[in-house]
Amino acid sequence: MSKDLLFEIGLEETPARFIRGAVDQLKERTLKWLDGSGIAHGTAYAYATPRRLAVLVKDVAEKQEDVHEEVKGPSRKIALDENGNWTKAALGFARSQGADPEQFTFRELGGTEYIYVSKSTKGIHTADILADGLLGILSAMTFPKNMRWASNDFKFVRPIRWLVALFGQDVIPFTVTGVNTGNVTRGHRFLGTEAVISEPSAYLDILRKQHVIADTEERKNMIVTQIEELAAEKDWNIAIKEDLLEEVLFLVETPTVLFGTFDESFLNIPKEVLITSMREHQRYFPVLGKDGSLLPFFVTVRNGGSESLDLISKGNEKVLRARLSDAKFFYEEDQKLEIKDALSKLESIVFHEELGTVGDKVRRIRRIAGSLAAALKVDISAQETVNRGAEICKFDLVTQMVYEFPELQGVMGQDYALKAGESKPVSDVVYEHYQPRFAGDAAPASLAGSIVSIADKIDTIVGCFSIGIIPTGSQDPYGLRRQAAGIVQIVLDHQLPVGLSDIFALGIEAHEELRGLKRTAAQITQDMNEFFGLRVKKKLSDDLRYDVVDAVIAAGYDDVVSVVNRGNALAAAVSEQDDFKTTVESFNRVSNLAAKAVSSPKVRSDLLSEASERELYQAWQTVSAEFQSALDQKHSEGALKVLGGLKDPITVFFEAVMVMAEDEQIRTNRLALLAAIDGDLKRFADFSKLVWA
Repeated sequence: MSKDLLFEIGLEETPARFIRGAVDQLKERTLKWLDGSGIAHGTAYAYATPRRLAVLVKDVAEKQEDVHEEVKGPSRKIALDENGNWTKAALGFARSQGADPEQFTFRELGGTEYIYVSKSTKGIHTADILADGLLGILSAMTFPKNMRWASNDFKFVRPIRWLVALFGQDVIPFTVTGVNTGNVTRGHRFLGTEAVISEPSAYLDILRKQHVIADTEERKNMIVTQIEELAAEKDWNIAIKEDLLEEVLFLVETPTVLFGTFDESFLNIPKEVLITSMREHQRYFPVLGKDGSLLPFFVTVRNGGSESLDLISKGNEKVLRARLSDAKFFYEEDQKLEIKDALSKLESIVFHEELGTVGDKVRRIRRIAGSLAAALKVDISAQETVNRGAEICKFDLVTQMVYEFPELQGVMGQDYALKAGESKPVSDVVYEHYQPRFAGDAAPASLAGSIVSIADKIDTIVGCFSIGIIPTGSQDPYGLRRQAAGIVQIVLDHQLPVGLSDIFALGIEAHEELRGLKRTAAQITQDMNEFFGLRVKKKLSDDLRYDVVDAVIAAGYDDVVSVVNRGNALAAAVSEQDDFKTTVESFNRVSNLAAKAVSSPKVRSDLLSEASERELYQAWQTVSAEFQSALDQKHSEGALKVLGGLKDPITVFFEAVMVMAEDEQIRTNRLALLAAIDGDLKRFADFSKLVWA
């Protein structure tokens, strides 16, 4: 027999950003406890609103399974002494199992006899242990921030106001902070009342009658559907940002979508400012026209029904008017600040106590960006754009708008730079050098923006690594992983002919000359190689098999463009299966024997006595030159195809020649030939890492 289990924790309104993790944790802990207690169960469902966390588990067994098991003890040699009496080891085993030695049986396992004892444990009724189990689950929950209330020592994300704990129709009795469990839940704070949950399966329907949509997916679909219907009715494009939708989802229990308007004069402010103000301060969805322009409307979600929506809309409009008026004031005041004055203020803003001010950082960015531009041989116009863009890239950090909305750094800088008379390419650099800002974001569109972006990011990474700030585990307070991934993405998107080691060197040189280093350049470089290697591997792993990734990474990843091209070419070849598999097998035979060659071997053509080894030598010389040419042209598919031309000569060679010949000179020369071939193979990939089904 089985019953449904319902556990609801009723709370004061909980911050929206905590709710998803909290309810997932409640579900996970509940299932873990049931499984650990040997209680069979069906599917579990998690429900959450701003005022409740709940889990409903279907078909929970009323009783633990009876357990019958055979427990293995010491071997016969250890269990019996020379007189056939039970030893202390055997008697201790009996006590630990609550058994009598007379119950022992002997059974052979792996050629050795062991004593066994049969144990039977009768299952406990679920109802008898649920109270302790649920109390333990609740007490063990963790949150980013906890609070205590009244005189209680107990900590939770918000004060607990009611508890529902039902096993079937029966209440599971326990108390937390003076709150007793029961079968009474609470509806919407203003539209609902208290309600009795007759049984767990009725939970959603009973709450729905109390104006609470507890199912998060149902509530989310209601919000999205209403927004889409409004957009269709008004011929609007309502921008639904996923993280804002997630937040709004956990701000309401009964969602009703409505819209309002604001004065068109505010549209003179950049739309990014208006959108940020609406989203971040008011949790509004902006309204766009079909051409992407911002319209003087906003969409919001009310926690309640459709009554008096006009009044609610006017209230929201009044609040937004004040927010946008502040933004307009900041925007107008910022334009009175000259760029040169803004740059001087950067000298008083600390970037990091050991890395200097933001002004110091800008000087390093300029140094790195200028050197990188020279290395990439950009034209004079682009160099000038890089130099000026790097010089002013951080000036907007001292503006009132960026102080109010830090996420607008770069956005406001681009706008203010244009209005201050800077060229569009330079203004674009101010915006682009922050890109990509997050996973999935675009890389800078311009080459100048890309160069300054790399310079900014490598300056931060080198600086942190130089003072021992290296991400470990989940800790990465300075976003170094994101910035390293951004450098990799920029190099790939623009196909930049620059190695990671060259970028590292430019960053290290700038820090060494402008501030000095606490760690050696070699130590920093080694750590950064490992760090960036993981970022390159992650990039490859998004599209390729793990073994293909391992194979090409083993051949080097300093040239990011090359390793990605090699990965794609190898993945395409591997998909051919049997045809390419035989080629790889021949490559691996070469590699296995090449490992036995002496260091730095040189092939002597005069010692190639057999026709097959002369043919292999000649084939390799031709292939090696063509292979290098293909690599230089970033034509990885061609390079791999060229290497494939060695398969037949290799096969013939191994069939006709004894590599490990008795003559030491002949043996050494043949191993040298294989080592030379293997050297080219290893420049493309370590083919031994490929896995075949």
